[in-house]
Amino acid sequence: MATGTVSDDAVGAALQNQTWRLLIGDQLCAAADGRTEPVVDPSTGQKIADVPWAGPADVDAACKAGQKAFPAWAALTVRERAKHLKEFARLIGENADELALLDSVDSGNPLSAMRVEANISIDHIENWCALASTLNGAVIPASRDNLHYTTYRPYGVVARIFPFNHPLLFAVTRPIASLLAGNTCVLKPAEQTPLVALRLGELALEAFPPGVVNILTGGGEAGDALVRHPLVRRIGFIGSTKIGRLIQRTAAEEAVKNVTLELGGKNALIVMPDADFQATVAGAVYGMNLGVSQGQSCGSTSRVFVHESLYEDFVDAVAARFREVRVGRAYDDGTDMGPVVSGVQLDRVNHYIDVSREQARLVTGGVRPDGLDDGFFVEPTVFADVPRDAMIAKEEIFGPVVAISPWSDYDEVIEAANSVEYGLTGSVWTQDLTLAHRTAERLDAGYVWINGAATHYWGTPFGGTKESGLGREESIEELTSYLEQKVTHVGLGDAHAAFSRLAR
Repeated sequence: MATGTVSDDAVGAALQNQTWRLLIGDQLCAAADGRTEPVVDPSTGQKIADVPWAGPADVDAACKAGQKAFPAWAALTVRERAKHLKEFARLIGENADELALLDSVDSGNPLSAMRVEANISIDHIENWCALASTLNGAVIPASRDNLHYTTYRPYGVVARIFPFNHPLLFAVTRPIASLLAGNTCVLKPAEQTPLVALRLGELALEAFPPGVVNILTGGGEAGDALVRHPLVRRIGFIGSTKIGRLIQRTAAEEAVKNVTLELGGKNALIVMPDADFQATVAGAVYGMNLGVSQGQSCGSTSRVFVHESLYEDFVDAVAARFREVRVGRAYDDGTDMGPVVSGVQLDRVNHYIDVSREQARLVTGGVRPDGLDDGFFVEPTVFADVPRDAMIAKEEIFGPVVAISPWSDYDEVIEAANSVEYGLTGSVWTQDLTLAHRTAERLDAGYVWINGAATHYWGTPFGGTKESGLGREESIEELTSYLEQKVTHVGLGDAHAAFSRLAR
């Protein structure tokens, strides 16, 4: 895969060579009403494309295409479905440079990280295909004279709606489990980052039978129509808690639907007095996901609680690391952190920074970087001495802003870590195994690292508690969540009587 700076001409060529179209059934098409919306490059603030904007008619057509394709797709064996996914992986590999560039131009995520995510997407397909082949039912010894066994069956048409922070990774990996389970999919990427999903639609049309994968770009109207559609009985959403609750409510208004939600986080990283200082500083910086998504990650450990014996040195060390982060255009060589995804998101981040100047101590950042007059840029920002009732101590910012606070009492820091409405991830840094495990046990979070942060390990269930969501992904739990379980009971009777009937 290529490396280095990408020229403006190369960026322009990657965009101009595309005719952006929805994927519905066997057709790459415009929106039914002809509507388009502009797409903006976060690195420049300039329009780079116009994409079709799906409405209710397009949603209806996509869901019907999925329903039409469902019986034949569900009738395939897991191995046969896996062949189509592996062909998709092959096509992604052949087009990885282009896909990574589109991802970077569209989202503002550094190109180097998006190249890595293209490879991760391919790995996920291989991993899922292997895992799905092991799926089986169970025989239950519930009674002596009967056989009781379980089987699985897919739902039908599944809606997968995902956010702007990992456009390529989510568009590839989040439908895999549902497809291997025998469902068909209608995918809706975030309205801010539609390009790579539309390009993937062209590859999906080569890899899958028509209607198995459908891709719609659009806004809230399309999302609402998709959630409400009567053919959609299973919904998977990644995004904000506010929208997740809206989806849950909207789905319930129409029918009893199975909904899983991976939502927001305001995640705590706790530094014990015996922590390896340098490793923990590096972990606190890494945990902010600056080099992948500019801190725009639900799993970022954006609240750091440092024991008072290490506190001042720790704040200084993290701030020094933040100052070393090279901010620039997402697709320029040497960029460590790109812009946030949009002007709206930049305003949101700046609002939190402005309010926090009155509530905590600004150590570094908080301004637009020198020399970057265009685009949606803000320096990585460190606030210290953050009180528990400060806005940045409670609310998800979704940007490159970390809040650091001192602590001295163990029970109080656990209470502070658990005091927010979210419960997605947590991180504990200590060299004492008892303290590590006991602290992880007490953290109200679905995914906890000990002496680590940010990294997802495929095969381990990822998801949150409280307002951070419902369900688990990236594991066998995700695969079975896209299947309905069925129990069959067989009355066996007496073996001698059965033999006598056959012997007559």
